[in-house]
Amino acid sequence: MKTPMRMQDKIVLRVVAQICIPFIILFALYVQFHGDFGPGGGFQAGVICAAAFVLYGLIFGLDKLKKVISFRTIEILVAAGLLLYGAVGVLTMALDGNYLEYQVLDHHDPRHGLHYGILFVELGVGITVTAAMLAIFYAFAGRERS
Repeated sequence: MKTPMRMQDKIVLRVVAQICIPFIILFALYVQFHGDFGPGGGFQAGVICAAAFVLYGLIFGLDKLKKVISFRTIEILVAAGLLLYGAVGVLTMALDGNYLEYQVLDHHDPRHGLHYGILFVELGVGITVTAAMLAIFYAFAGRERS
């Protein structure tokens, strides 16, 4: 019986992944920062960014992925994204507006405040979704076979 090839032996997949991963992350950033002008936003960008890390983990192994981004870092990123989202809402209330009433973020031009608010809220969503998707991947990929 022939032994299956290990991922370390599949040089083409490794090279293609090394080429594609930076472009996947770049596309995630594009979706993140252009989500208020067209399709996209934090959730979609977060999933795309997490897909790049999942691809890295599948090709190079979970141990190497954990060296790139540890589970502790993922926990911190989940909390940081949620805090960023909530902080924007609290800031709008501190500026005598309603929760997530972005227009109060810039008193000179409410449209700029709207843009800033959406940008930071979507950034918080993107960070949280990326970290949550990676936490799910770690949970399933780290399981032992029974």
